[in-house]
Amino acid sequence: MYDVTARYYDKIYAFKDFSAEAERLWDFIRGLRPEPGGRLLDVACGTGAHLVHLRKSFEVEGLDLSTVMLEAARKKLPGTAFHEADMTDFELGRRFDVVTCLFGSIGYVVTEDALFRAVGCMARHLTPGGVLAIEPWFTPATWRPGTVHLLTVDSPELKIARVSTSFAEGRLSYFDLHYLVATPGGTEHCVERHDMGLFEREEVESALVAAGLTPSYDAEGLDGRGLHLGLKR
Repeated sequence: MYDVTARYYDKIYAFKDFSAEAERLWDFIRGLRPEPGGRLLDVACGTGAHLVHLRKSFEVEGLDLSTVMLEAARKKLPGTAFHEADMTDFELGRRFDVVTCLFGSIGYVVTEDALFRAVGCMARHLTPGGVLAIEPWFTPATWRPGTVHLLTVDSPELKIARVSTSFAEGRLSYFDLHYLVATPGGTEHCVERHDMGLFEREEVESALVAAGLTPSYDAEGLDGRGLHLGLKR
């Protein structure tokens, strides 16, 4: 997945204000941890779009399962440490003052068991007094199966149309993202399949507590998705 679209990811999400989200996240973190700066690990960092802005306040590192996403992140943030690993099972041998998992990426763990393992793994990488910030995916009640979606990119030498339909099966949300990508070299079509678990707010909070964190929640979060926070005791 992402073999074709990773190089266009930042164009596809150009509408998203990563700078403002990073500033808002910093406000949430300061509310729990007033010490300035420190070390931050972004789990499921993708192309590093948030890290570009978070590095203004932190010494940053990133982690992702996708090789091609990490390649794009390294080009954007040369000299930054990036780790290729699964969020449910990694050990970096060092601890961080802040660990983040943003843009609904926690949904990729799919199952509740994997959710607890991922949160536990992230929590183990926190220093005492550190903060874990998780931006949730949809809940079972907020996911809308049967809706159709269209996103476009229209620049002089790049045209992209991304079309999808949302589906659900029990606690699983899934969708195929169909891309038409046109460049001066030609037009190609690719499909990305995404399977993401639908977790209740209480399930994420339970995972935070099980990991030894004190949970809190803001319904608005960074851009309306909500935000789970866990403070390491």
